[in-house]
Parts: sequence; C-alpha cells; structure tokens
Amino acid sequence: MPTLFRFLSICAVLTVSGFALVFSLAHFVRPNEREMTVRVSTERLLQAPTQE
Repeated sequence: MPTLFRFLSICAVLTVSGFALVFSLAHFVRPNEREMTVRVSTERLLQAPTQE
C-alpha cells in the first residue's frame, strides 16, 4: 500500500504543478496584438460551390 500512496501523491503533485503552470501563463503573459491580413484570390471567390 505505501507504493500506491507514493505513486498517487507523485501524480497529484505533478497535476497540481501543471495546473499552476497553466494558470500562471494565462494570467501573467500578455500576447502582442497585431493586424493580420490574408489574401484570397478572386478565382476562389468566383468559383461555384461544389456539391457532394
């Protein structure tokens, strides 16, 4: 039984540290905002939709 308890406690510690990492990244790191443009060719816009 001690090995099972040790295994579960290690899993719990790893899970909590993973959640703490995700939480800290979500709250303390701010992404840079910038404009994004995507060129779409007119052939793709004028093409008739295909029916399957």
